[in-house]
Amino acid sequence: MRKNWWKILASVLVIYTAIAGLLLNVPRLAILNESIRNLYFHVPMWFAMIVLFTISVFYSIKSLSSQSEVDDLKAVESANAGIIFGLLGLITGAVWAKFTWGQFWSFDPKQNFAAISILLYFAYFILRNAIDEEQKRAKIAAIYNIFAFPMMVVLLFVLPRLQDSLHPGNGGNPGFNSYDLDSKMRAVFYPACLGWIIIGYWVYTIRLRIKTLENKQL
Repeated sequence: MRKNWWKILASVLVIYTAIAGLLLNVPRLAILNESIRNLYFHVPMWFAMIVLFTISVFYSIKSLSSQSEVDDLKAVESANAGIIFGLLGLITGAVWAKFTWGQFWSFDPKQNFAAISILLYFAYFILRNAIDEEQKRAKIAAIYNIFAFPMMVVLLFVLPRLQDSLHPGNGGNPGFNSYDLDSKMRAVFYPACLGWIIIGYWVYTIRLRIKTLENKQL
């Protein structure tokens, strides 16, 4: 029980935000209307992805100096888990866009750059699979990951702000933190972010254990 307290916390937070997110009142904003509830699900996916990619690049840097297979494995599996939440972020964003912008994909700069950032990590796995020799694969993949991470940050947080965008917080559009994210929404949004980040880490640890067992059987 003591070792699993964080898993219980994550489960409670996600269940709470799912129920409260669907049942509690939300501000009545033009265009957004009830779709604003997706804030509790869409944004936490990106936060979880960023945390997991941060873990990945940390172990990539560490593996270059340690030459450890374990560090390389941690970098790979945290990136794998990050991809999962990145795709969930794209899907929940596309659903939201359908109800607010009229179509699932409007080629908004934020959508385009988010998709490119995910493709960067798909390229990471393609690169790994293209190299057979383990040490060489780990070294080249780690170097790629170290460059991919800041590129992902630029694509998600810098470039969209330099162009006109329908997305809140970009192109002159106000972000949710500057209007109508009232105390009731904050009471759901912050626990949602924390809960999904922990769930993401949980997914990463499960993948890591599975892969470690598979390697022992080889």
